[in-house]
Amino acid sequence: MSPGCYRLGMTSLVAHLDALTNAPTIETLWDLHTARMAELGFDRLIYGFTRYRSGASLGDPQDWVVLTNHGDAYMDRFLGDGYIYHAPMVRWALANDGACSWSWIGDPANLTPEEQRVAEFNRAMNVTAGYTISFRSVSQRTKGAAAITARPGISQDEVEKIWSRHGADIKVMSNVVYLKMLTLPHATRSLTKRQREVLEWVGDGKTTQDIATILGLTPATVEKHLRLAREALDVETTAQAVLKAAFCNQMFILESDNLPG
Repeated sequence: MSPGCYRLGMTSLVAHLDALTNAPTIETLWDLHTARMAELGFDRLIYGFTRYRSGASLGDPQDWVVLTNHGDAYMDRFLGDGYIYHAPMVRWALANDGACSWSWIGDPANLTPEEQRVAEFNRAMNVTAGYTISFRSVSQRTKGAAAITARPGISQDEVEKIWSRHGADIKVMSNVVYLKMLTLPHATRSLTKRQREVLEWVGDGKTTQDIATILGLTPATVEKHLRLAREALDVETTAQAVLKAAFCNQMFILESDNLPG
């Protein structure tokens, strides 16, 4: 099958979007999306999101939300060796919204020396053809973007043929995945059920004594859970813990056994 003839499976776009919007977990959402994108010739994806961008900083990497099906051999170096900070498409995504072809990266005149080193690394890892989608932000502190890499052997010219036919659908699907991702619980520093409970009561304006009475605990035990929640979220104050837990959708979540049937 020629690249320009990649087509969506039997499931309609509307049915697929319905499945995405009703995905109960990030894992389900990601499995649905990566399978669909593979049908179109894009077998490696990275979705990244930060709520703590400040100036040129992307914030603490431990607070990023990153979804990917790239292998560890690529991601360990892309993130761990800091290539992400000098990636040309990251520069583009931070300054723009919408979709951008990788075609311009092929001209060294468009890149800084640091970006040329990232481009060389990507070529060595067979990350050579694709598109980047930068999602519209509602705050100066937030930014989300996706890098979709074509299957090895597909050139950028062939990617352009795929995009001319399916680009609008890919952008819609990617935006739905991004928006849905923001509603689902996520964090590299997960809270226990009890830590989440005490933070929820703090968020409702209850004092330590109030929470102790409600949960049948001692005030000292409540303070212990609050301290552990602050440590898990890597913050200094309980107010910061409430805010970060809310950002990560870890508060007031429905347990699976309490969801409607």
